[in-house]
Amino acid sequence: MADHWVDGFGRTIDYVRISVTDRCDFRCVYCMAENMRFLPRQRVLTLEEIYRSARLFVANGVKKIRLTGGEPLVRKGIVDLCENISAIDGLRELVMTTNGSQLDKYAVPLAQAGVKRLNISLDSLQADRFRALTRTGDLQQVLRGIAAARDAGFESIKLNSVIIGGQNDDEILELAAFAVDNGLDLTFIEEMPMGQVGRSRANSLFTSEQVRELLEQRYSLLPSPENSGGPARYMRLQNQPQTRIGFISPHSNNFCATCNRVRLTVEGKLLLCLGNEHDLDIKALLRRYPLDDQPLIAAVCKALRYKPERHEFSADGEVQILRFMNASGG
Repeated sequence: MADHWVDGFGRTIDYVRISVTDRCDFRCVYCMAENMRFLPRQRVLTLEEIYRSARLFVANGVKKIRLTGGEPLVRKGIVDLCENISAIDGLRELVMTTNGSQLDKYAVPLAQAGVKRLNISLDSLQADRFRALTRTGDLQQVLRGIAAARDAGFESIKLNSVIIGGQNDDEILELAAFAVDNGLDLTFIEEMPMGQVGRSRANSLFTSEQVRELLEQRYSLLPSPENSGGPARYMRLQNQPQTRIGFISPHSNNFCATCNRVRLTVEGKLLLCLGNEHDLDIKALLRRYPLDDQPLIAAVCKALRYKPERHEFSADGEVQILRFMNASGG
């Protein structure tokens, strides 16, 4: 086996995001359409196939795996899957992105199963607006989940806030204050033009620089060299050492030069780039070669030569990738 995987531009791939389900109990306005048609079971990777893929990735140099969805905690058997993946020799950390709705039930079992860190989506602190942005979500349920996660002993917890111009950009300071008060990190994310979500994105892009300008009305932001292994750029808040503020800027500050990741969709497609349609059908290989990993390793090595140098999201914010975020691995 290879010591590690390298793409055609010399970037080492040591981070994989795996979508364990396309289903979710929310219908967030930037993620999916209100009336979604989800994949039938036979088109979805089994838990055994996800685990086998994880072992294959780690054997070839992957150090970090993030489980995503949809909402990973609605997948039956998720805690056992986490326990199995976290025990793979050579994996540095297993982390998860969640909407927080199930954390009051699952926070302690996840921590015990070896999940090191959580990213929790939180786009509003106003109950009515939270319901509107998620279409189905209960803010108080998520806040209870965040509290449960804080008590469960994870190494760190980070909030993710997608900022949409005209919808929640007026809450940036309140979201930051909530993170500071609760000793949590917070990353602000520019909306990505993926999937027909039933509205135009043309006038809703709110850039990381605009977020930063608002934050500087209240906080002194200090540059930080810290890196979580993903695309976020971090800053520290002066006099608030417990909180880092991150920025994920797929539009305004392309982060592709240091890309170290690929995504495995719940349908078994290995996405070489979130912002392009290039993929490799891992599921077909898993099922064609149930006892032999070598054809899969060779296929991934070959596919990585074609990993794009960068994505290109246009300034008008209109859809460029037809698949929805819930099917892309977060």
